[in-house]
Amino acid sequence: MKKCHALSIPSARIWLGVDINAQKMCLFENRKLVQRYSVSTSRKLPSCIENSLGTPWGLHSIEKKIGEGEKEGMVFHSRIPTGKCFFEYNEEYNKQNLITSRILRLRGVEKKLNAGGNCDSWNRYIYIHGTNHEGEIGIPSSSGCIQLRNREILELFDLVEEGSLVLIERELINK
Repeated sequence: MKKCHALSIPSARIWLGVDINAQKMCLFENRKLVQRYSVSTSRKLPSCIENSLGTPWGLHSIEKKIGEGEKEGMVFHSRIPTGKCFFEYNEEYNKQNLITSRILRLRGVEKKLNAGGNCDSWNRYIYIHGTNHEGEIGIPSSSGCIQLRNREILELFDLVEEGSLVLIERELINK
């Protein structure tokens, strides 16, 4: 990955590429495309700035994997499982865009772009996670995170490792 070389970061065996414009994420292993997922990024314009609610771009790492062993659809609040799956909550609660099933918490690795100051992805709580609004996957609908279908975040969670790299760009995939 050219970005790793430019930042003097060793290239990872497994990494993810997120294309904001296409609402797609690709999983690569040893430079080979393994899987392609539809995602939802922010309904706002991409942004690395705190409180913008935009999906940040640039190189990130999966700093923390959260939710191993929890049921599909489990709702997390402040990264802690609530003990209930989204379908166990009432319709009014489910209008919210919930964090479900698994969380891959991202840390930006590019200083002044997505790391440090008012552009820090870790401090903004940027995740890759499941959602209770699976019907919106493929269209921008999040508050900055990258959302997947619950079954897909369960699969992805088992395929990536803490330290795996995630490159988020406005346009990444050759169509």
